[in-house]
Amino acid sequence: MAIDPSVIGTELAPTTLTVDEGRLRFFAKAIGDKVDADLRVPPTFLFSIELENPNPFGWANQLGIDLRFVLHGEQAFTYHQPAYAGDVLTATPKITDVYSKKGGALDFIVKETAVTKADGSLVADLKTVIVVRNPK
Repeated sequence: MAIDPSVIGTELAPTTLTVDEGRLRFFAKAIGDKVDADLRVPPTFLFSIELENPNPFGWANQLGIDLRFVLHGEQAFTYHQPAYAGDVLTATPKITDVYSKKGGALDFIVKETAVTKADGSLVADLKTVIVVRNPK
C-alpha cells in the first residue's frame, strides 16, 4: 500500500523528557561510552526521546503501515547546542516527505524532529528516514 503524500507536513505529537543522570549513565553504558563529568547528553541520546511516548510508532499505525515491513533507512543529526542532565527537552516531529522507489515496492517516509529546551531554544534537528517494503 503506497503512503498517501498528503501526510507531508503532518505534525506529530511532541514528547517531553526531563533528562536525569541515571538515564544518561544507563544510555552511555548501553552504547559503550562514559558520561563526561559535566553530564552532557550524548549526541545520539536525542533519538530516544520520542521512544518515551506511550505509543512511539502510533503515527505509523495511523498511516496503515505494518511495522513488520519497516526498515531503518537513514538517521542524521544537526546540533545547535549541548544538553545536560536536568534539562527538560521536547521532541516535536513532523513528516516532511514521502516518496516511492522500485516501482512502488518501497515507500520512504522522512520525519524531521526539532529538539528544544524548556526555554524554546533549539538543541538539535533530527532526521529519520524509514523504508516500508510493500509486499506483493
